[in-house]
Amino acid sequence: MKSCWVVTDIGKVGTENQCIGLAETLGFIPKIKRIKPRSIWRLLPASYWFNALEGLSSAYDRLAPPWPDLIIAAGRASVAPTAKIRQLTQGKTKVVQLQNPLVDPAFFDAVVVPQHDNLTGKNVIVTEGALHRVTHERLSQEAYKFTSLVASLPRPLVAVLIGGSNRCYKVKPEHMQRMGERLKALCIQEGFGLAVTISRRTEPENKDALIERLKDVPAVIWTGEGENPYFGFLGLADYIIVTCDSVSMTSEACFTGKPVYSYFFEGGSAKFKRFHMYFQEKGYTRPFADTFSSWSYAPLNDLQVVEKQLKKLLKIDL
Repeated sequence: MKSCWVVTDIGKVGTENQCIGLAETLGFIPKIKRIKPRSIWRLLPASYWFNALEGLSSAYDRLAPPWPDLIIAAGRASVAPTAKIRQLTQGKTKVVQLQNPLVDPAFFDAVVVPQHDNLTGKNVIVTEGALHRVTHERLSQEAYKFTSLVASLPRPLVAVLIGGSNRCYKVKPEHMQRMGERLKALCIQEGFGLAVTISRRTEPENKDALIERLKDVPAVIWTGEGENPYFGFLGLADYIIVTCDSVSMTSEACFTGKPVYSYFFEGGSAKFKRFHMYFQEKGYTRPFADTFSSWSYAPLNDLQVVEKQLKKLLKIDL
């Protein structure tokens, strides 16, 4: 296999990174295809897409021959078009869908889903969390790069990964003010330093509320300007706090093998509840309760498991 496409919905950076992480693990430098449905296709579930390849907006990337050897895809808009490509090539193009496609998994060569999606099948590979691009090499390199950024902070160092509102959690400034107050109290009582990063979903008013509460705290806060120290903070931290709204950031944090605490906001869903309960039962995470302790667990490495199973399932030498 020589060529690989990553196909995802436009604007879904986290989903795209999951696909890229798998492609890189398999040894590919993938071609990125960001797509968006047009007209009536925007309203239809994947199982009702007619002329699937014509349902994509020409303002974004198009899916056209020559077809690649492998497609790794995720997102609502990618389901019907990639299934069609597999059909057109009579299976010569292998198609792997990440996340529950909400259609029969048999339309694809493999479907990779986290356990909280509750999907099974002969060609379904179940992971514990979300796939990602974190590797030991990347953590080491980024930690070295950003060491000077946190050199003046006291130890232990706590990396704080901030997400934002989604369909299940509505995060408001008062929630971030409260979080800032709890982190500040922790630093005063225990003498910790903070390395804080925001995400693309962190609303400006929430970012401002957190910064205001942490202005007198020994902390470095990345607010979205300049090079992102996210991987560096993961590599340098002694403890990690992740807001509950992100499966991806929690999975990335648990790859490190370090103590990971989930910071819970009001809200959630049955799927998020299954995810957090599973990670707590496995010993990967604990709810944040204003104190820290150390514990050990086998670092979460879903990519290693998926790579091994894909080689068997696709019957190819990746």
